[in-house]
Parts: sequence; C-alpha cells; structure tokens
Amino acid sequence: MEYLLGIYTDPKTEPQPGTPEFEKIMAGYFAFTNEVNEAGVMRGGNALQPSESGSTVSVRGSKSEIVDGPFAETKEQLGGYYLLDCKDLDEALKWAAKIPGAEHGRIEVRPVVVFD
Repeated sequence: MEYLLGIYTDPKTEPQPGTPEFEKIMAGYFAFTNEVNEAGVMRGGNALQPSESGSTVSVRGSKSEIVDGPFAETKEQLGGYYLLDCKDLDEALKWAAKIPGAEHGRIEVRPVVVFD
C-alpha cells in the first residue's frame, strides 16, 4: 500500500541554508532517500518551494477565486513529501520516524486511496 509522508516544519525555526545545521540535515535527507531507494519502497518525493510561493484556488458558483500563498495560517508548513510503498501502516510509521524533519517538525503519514 502506498503512503504519503508529508514533512511539516516551521521555516522560522528549522535549520537555515548556509549553516552547519542545514548541511547536516540535508545529508540526513540524502541518506534517507538512498535508504528508501535501496529498500525498494520509494515511489516518489520532492521538496517544495516555500508556502509563500504557492497559490490557493477555490471555486464558488462559477467564479474562481485565487489567493497568493498558503490556504492555512500556521507555523508549520508542508515543505516536502515522500511517497512510499509499504506493507502496512507500521512500516510507514517506522520510515517516517527516520525522516530528518521529524526532529524539528512533524511527519504526517496518510494512506493513498487507489481507485480501480
């Protein structure tokens, strides 16, 4: 079964580019990505641009409303994700605990619905 592991962190408190802490966490992400690839469970994943770079679209009646930025005003933002094929939720949770962002943020684990 596929699981989406969403990486939520607070951009203001996470390690910043150009710092030794950032280099360490990026090394951790590269190692994790290699590990899930070698285990054969990796189906996809990417880092995302900051939430301020996004847009939110809603349709009310026949009118589209577009707002710059994220939908929700929260400290923690979705910064990236992994899509893994795991035998069950327990396996997905074990992988989630290894994601470096779990040390200073949260990893949301959600099963993917498969439509036949």
